[in-house]
Amino acid sequence: MKTKNDLFTLLDTLSLAGDVKQAEGMSAYMRDQFEFLGIKTPKRRQLCREVFKDAKKLAKIDWEFVELCWQKSQREYQYVACDYLVQMKKFTTLEDLPKLKKLVITKSWWETVDTLVKVFTDLYLRYPTEMTQLMLTWSKDSNLWVKRIALEFQLLLKKQTDTKLLAKIIINNFGSDEFFINKAIGWALRDYYKTDPKWVAEFIATYSNDLSALSIREGRKYLV
Repeated sequence: MKTKNDLFTLLDTLSLAGDVKQAEGMSAYMRDQFEFLGIKTPKRRQLCREVFKDAKKLAKIDWEFVELCWQKSQREYQYVACDYLVQMKKFTTLEDLPKLKKLVITKSWWETVDTLVKVFTDLYLRYPTEMTQLMLTWSKDSNLWVKRIALEFQLLLKKQTDTKLLAKIIINNFGSDEFFINKAIGWALRDYYKTDPKWVAEFIATYSNDLSALSIREGRKYLV
């Protein structure tokens, strides 16, 4: 089967598909923290689509490919790794958590973390007991991006959301002055409001003195 070779050939394809002017704009948007090839998301995903489709047939994650993507300087390679892991998320296991955490804390910024969180959501749905305890631990981690994963992993779960767990994780982050933490708290509340507006309204009212202004503003975005 050619799939493994195709994954690595994909990296060569991407290296030739960049645009210098696009790269400058993309780097500026990300505060010049990362180099870019200059490949916009639609084109990048189009280049990856068939390769990832074939990769699923292996039913196994190629961590060598993921790690190589993470080592490369240009940011699109990290995006490719994130998209690949999301496509392959059902093949992840609890044994992969150390590797996943390394991705969260290395070359970290909101866009990779907010993509990787989908993998943690899938793990939670398959291993709820273990992941519940882990997310509680992560909610008190010293790394803000690890905390952000804990705050966001229940996004879009709707009625499957464990509100007691959500509340504990948010409470564990009261008093934070980190923009990305307070934004994530608000985002989590805003998302769950679509499912249970009463719960969110009562939570905000109860903890109005503990939540940051940003979290309240984001959390109340849909409140009438």
